[in-house]
Amino acid sequence: MRLPPAIIPHTEELLREVLRFTGPADVTLSRYFRENPRLGSRERGVIAEAVYGLLRNKSVLTNFAESGNGPMMRRLALLGLADAVGPDAIAGLQEGEADWLARVAQIDRTQLPPQLRSNLPPWLYEKLVARVGEAGTLELADAMNRPAPLDLRVNALKSDRDTVIAELAKAPVACEPTPYSPLGLRVLKKPALQNLPLFKDGAIEVQDEGSQLLAQVVGAKRGEMVVDFCAGAGGKTLALGALMRNTGRLYAFDVSEKRLAKLKPRLARSGLSNVHPVVIAHENDAKVKRLAGKIDRVLVDAPCSGLGTLRRNPDMKWRQTVDTLAEMRAKQTSILASAARLVRPGGRLVYGTCSILEEENDEVIADFLQSHPDFTLRPMRDVLAEQKIELDTGDYLKLLPHQHQTDGFFAAVLERRA
Repeated sequence: MRLPPAIIPHTEELLREVLRFTGPADVTLSRYFRENPRLGSRERGVIAEAVYGLLRNKSVLTNFAESGNGPMMRRLALLGLADAVGPDAIAGLQEGEADWLARVAQIDRTQLPPQLRSNLPPWLYEKLVARVGEAGTLELADAMNRPAPLDLRVNALKSDRDTVIAELAKAPVACEPTPYSPLGLRVLKKPALQNLPLFKDGAIEVQDEGSQLLAQVVGAKRGEMVVDFCAGAGGKTLALGALMRNTGRLYAFDVSEKRLAKLKPRLARSGLSNVHPVVIAHENDAKVKRLAGKIDRVLVDAPCSGLGTLRRNPDMKWRQTVDTLAEMRAKQTSILASAARLVRPGGRLVYGTCSILEEENDEVIADFLQSHPDFTLRPMRDVLAEQKIELDTGDYLKLLPHQHQTDGFFAAVLERRA
């Protein structure tokens, strides 16, 4: 079935806005679709797929676009659409465009120069090659340039994994247990979940398996005082609350009132009553200071480059630079130091990012331990064994899409000397 000719100018217009990189691509797409309500769900899906495909493969498709005729943005839109649905499904092609798309389709992309094939900005490509070599970088880049699967977390307060699998099968939604998270499910296609009773009742939440593991290594127990220091929209907060069996006290701190507002409907579905969302002005807010030395466990899911989430947010690699990385590093160091003050003697501090870069991960921890002799590193293999998770990534949790089928995640467990 052919798409309406209007799909080309819509894709072109949206690409023009997205490629300015003034904000997240998903926000730009949502706004554009709200402003163009006459676009049907199929058209919206194809346009989104074309835009995300182009962001994933921007280096290669920009290179191919150099060979065509007509406005550059139209050529990019056509290449994105051709990758998404095939050239035969595109109506409204001008003279010569079908032949040009057919010629481009004949190119063997595996034979392109490695840096071009990686579809990574030069600074990031060079950084990864220096660490894991050319072959390792291409393997990682290939995994990051594929769309992510849909992972769910079962809310153990409401159900269990086997029951949810059986209920989803009736929908019918096919899924399988994730390999590492004891509460994770990987959905084999991407259905609309929001109308399912399981979702409305809070028995399932959308959460990448890597994010689930980050919550698991906090090891939150019944009756404890726990802080999710950078809670955002609360995915890990909900996981922590369920691990605490809805007992104790769980603070969800964030500097964004808007992000915390998104937590409220999720909290209502989850059945949790031990969560206390708190808007803070900054990491040294008085609301933080008054809890100094009182908290059993603190999770710092730090603001970062997001380069581990390229399967979902391919625009991140084009929006980040060496300079923004340096700014992130300073922010991460400051937030971790402030969060550490909350931890009681004998308590646990978990630092995590969705980044794959050592500057935001290993190096931040090394600097922290040097300046905080009252904290020690707990080897991650011991923590995972404690949680009965069969995974060993060394002293730190290091998850990579091509090895673990999760987003890129890092975590370190630090414990304050008793």
